[in-house]
Amino acid sequence: MTSEGSKRSGRKARHAQRAAKPVIDPCPPGQTGGTYKPLPQAEIERIYDTALQLLEHLGMGNVPDRLAADLRAAGAQGGPQDRLLFPREMVQRAINTAAKSFVFHGRDQSRSITVGGDRVYFGTGGAAVQTLDIDTGLYRPSTLADLHDFTRLQDTLANVSWFTRCCVATDVPDVYDLDVNTVYALVRNTTKPVATSFTLAEHVRPIVEMLDIVAGGPGEFAKRPFLKAHISPVISPLRYGEDAVDVVYECVAHNIPMSCITAAQAGATAPATLAGFLAQSLAETLASLVMVNTIKPGFPMVFSNWPFIVDLRTGSFAGGSGETAVLNAASAQITNWLGLPSGVAASMTDAKAIDAQYGAEKGMTSLAAALAGGNLIYESSGMTASLLGASFEGFVLDNEMHSHTYRALRGIEVTDENLGFDAICHSVLGDGHFLGSEHTYAAMERDYFYPELADRQEPRTWQEDGAKDAWSSARDHAKEVLTSHHPQYLTSEQDAEIRKRFRILI
Repeated sequence: MTSEGSKRSGRKARHAQRAAKPVIDPCPPGQTGGTYKPLPQAEIERIYDTALQLLEHLGMGNVPDRLAADLRAAGAQGGPQDRLLFPREMVQRAINTAAKSFVFHGRDQSRSITVGGDRVYFGTGGAAVQTLDIDTGLYRPSTLADLHDFTRLQDTLANVSWFTRCCVATDVPDVYDLDVNTVYALVRNTTKPVATSFTLAEHVRPIVEMLDIVAGGPGEFAKRPFLKAHISPVISPLRYGEDAVDVVYECVAHNIPMSCITAAQAGATAPATLAGFLAQSLAETLASLVMVNTIKPGFPMVFSNWPFIVDLRTGSFAGGSGETAVLNAASAQITNWLGLPSGVAASMTDAKAIDAQYGAEKGMTSLAAALAGGNLIYESSGMTASLLGASFEGFVLDNEMHSHTYRALRGIEVTDENLGFDAICHSVLGDGHFLGSEHTYAAMERDYFYPELADRQEPRTWQEDGAKDAWSSARDHAKEVLTSHHPQYLTSEQDAEIRKRFRILI
């Protein structure tokens, strides 16, 4: 071998050694958040008081008859234009009785997570109607096959702590078939906690029958629910949506935990001022909390107040904006102050390509949400194009980004060992450096995250190794997983029973 070949081989060996996963994961999911507080305490209290005033004096419109009867029995009062008003003590009672934490089960118990407190987990969400094609690099309509592939891919990504369907199968026009096949794709391809949406309330019961097959028999799913519902029961500004309210009742009846999502848009369905937006959006999410805890006090619900920003010049969604970053952080801060399980949305880049805009917007918004202590950070993996698109490469890159975020959240542990007084003395009086010392080796395994995709080589070596960009590296990794990872999470008997009772299209 030539000397140049030896050098190149040596570089690759050293690079492989550096890329090897540490014995101890230095940045696992579930790190503690809450250090970023964009709102002073007095301003939180003013926003909260305004939200209570809105519910007490303006209340909620379009209240379905069944819900109206339950709310009136719990203390709601009639208001103008057939609206229902929520007295302050009624809202505060709902907050007091609400679940403060709950276990979001995985079918694999080791993948379960506890939602609430100060722990931060990244996951998915969205209803993208387009997929960034892994071969052409261009967008096309999302398909059911894409959903299966996305589910298989994320199953291998440690920092995606739960999986909500990230795209809509546009090739399945029947809404019942769509709901059934979406859930089937989830339970077939992952044992993580999963989440979905139900188009209509009458779809819930038969899908629970499918989940019972997966769980081991009739009634078994409800004992340890591993699927959560994403529901938007409030339509901004300040009115209920009847179909979504019907879904809430069905989910409570079948013990399906839920994220009640408010997704107002600043300047469109909520005030353009950030403070006014927070007040209205908080009132609307509190209206969901009152509803759920009126139906069944203490039922597990993620308080999912998702502030959405639009570009007021064009009306287009601006998911990667600085306003999105600070508003979602503020939303997490307020929800944590209320002591409720918090859910916010971040990493919703407006970029279409995997480029500098993609990285900047995702990094800024997801770090802000995590530092503020959002328990569940939705939309944070794989989403592109203002939530219109989903990307295989994006899933891989975002998974690595989350490791860096978790490492930042972990912070700095100040101990006698870490302060290293003896190690400094030994190195100064001995070799004059810290390379190879036991203190350095221990820190290398325990304190540092070593990315697999981010390139840290010097320019010449990078060029000699093909000058690949991050998009290309992520594409190669995603293709490798999709080629090799075909999990069998359903037994042949379970799959056959599901196919006998439901129209499964893949």
